[in-house]
Amino acid sequence: MDENATGDITLLLRQAATDDPDSLSRVCGLLYAELRKIARGIARGGQDTLTPTVLVNEAYLRLCGNESLNLESRKHFYATAAQAMRWIVVDHARRAQTGRHGGDLVRVELEDNLLQETRPEEVLALDAALDQLQKIDPARRELVELRFFAGLDYAELAPMLGRSERTLKREWAAARAALQTLME
Repeated sequence: MDENATGDITLLLRQAATDDPDSLSRVCGLLYAELRKIARGIARGGQDTLTPTVLVNEAYLRLCGNESLNLESRKHFYATAAQAMRWIVVDHARRAQTGRHGGDLVRVELEDNLLQETRPEEVLALDAALDQLQKIDPARRELVELRFFAGLDYAELAPMLGRSERTLKREWAAARAALQTLME
């Protein structure tokens, strides 16, 4: 996304905060392409799985269909979008698990690539671990959501989170290790 669009988004978010009803729709329209990119990275698969179109439309409805949504910045939009997509993916995994039984712990490796062909039980285990990580270290939980569910790279995250790429890489490694421990 170019610098001009980023400025437009920030301006539209400010206008939306002052009860300009069309601003939120316009900002969501500008970021729809970004949501599609994120959704394509998260949801890959055929008819039986969550498709990018379904994921982006669900996220769009949750974000832009909510009149009480008050986004303060581009970072806030991405954090909210990542969280919405996480909930959608988890809901999809829960629906896929209905009728199945078993409580074995599932080992999930968090790689730099996004959810691809991830089994529903792995998504549910990750969601539970993220909830636990929130209690221990909310900043790392936010990093995981933005990196894993929103698909943002270190260059995009550094200015958004106010930390260097090198620091974020260290925190990503630590967050992965913490999640692995929480999931075991």
